[in-house]
Amino acid sequence: MNTNDRNLYTQDEVPWYRPQGDELSLFEHAWNHNLPVMIKGPTGCGKTRFVQHMAAKLGRPLYTVACHDDLTAADLVGRHLIGEQGTYWCDGPLTRAVREGAICYLDEVVEARKDTTVVLHPLTDDRRILPIERTGETLKAPPGFMLVVSYNPGYQNLLKGMKPSTRQRFIAMSFDFPEPELEAEILIGEAGIDAELAERLVKLAIALRALKDHDLEEGASTRLLVYAATLIRGGYDIREACRAALVEPLTDDTDTIEALMEVVHATIGD
Repeated sequence: MNTNDRNLYTQDEVPWYRPQGDELSLFEHAWNHNLPVMIKGPTGCGKTRFVQHMAAKLGRPLYTVACHDDLTAADLVGRHLIGEQGTYWCDGPLTRAVREGAICYLDEVVEARKDTTVVLHPLTDDRRILPIERTGETLKAPPGFMLVVSYNPGYQNLLKGMKPSTRQRFIAMSFDFPEPELEAEILIGEAGIDAELAERLVKLAIALRALKDHDLEEGASTRLLVYAATLIRGGYDIREACRAALVEPLTDDTDTIEALMEVVHATIGD
């Protein structure tokens, strides 16, 4: 890990986010009372943007870690390195977040190995401590520190699920794709397109999502809709923008791509 995983937004740089419910209030209450948060929802529905927005709103530095199969406890906590002056200790993002009173966000936490996520347990109960065995330190998390994890429930299986002993250490909130009117508002706010185009793109997304579990493993996300809207606003052909942003990312199968493009033509028009 390097320091590029750290963000500190000013009040003039708060990432745009349109709430769907009371998630802003719940997150702020959790932060005020030193409670860890778990966010569940499909890919591209706004989980990461929400955390970025809240970190900026609360004025806290944000450390984001993209979890994966090879993520180790040392990647989170830190390790000894060898430099010109000899061996020295280098904090991982979790340790830096604890020291600074920052928010540490573990994206797709179920992708990390279970022996790695165990390191989170002392930080997610009333102790709020991070023992660092290799240095002999035990860090006490200050009030500003918060641990946030997220995952896509649709990707869970026996090998990738979160242990009950870990799940029950968090308060949880569920995200989903927004209602059509709200999703259109998001496209207008994010990409700067007009309402008529936003409504057409949302209608297309709904048609593509209806194919999930039939021809597609995943439906078109709000993130992909923003990509398509951005291309179109920049002058790119609307149908080709939909192909590049909404069809090609969903499948590699040629026949399925052509079938989805038929949906595009029927929904968007020629």
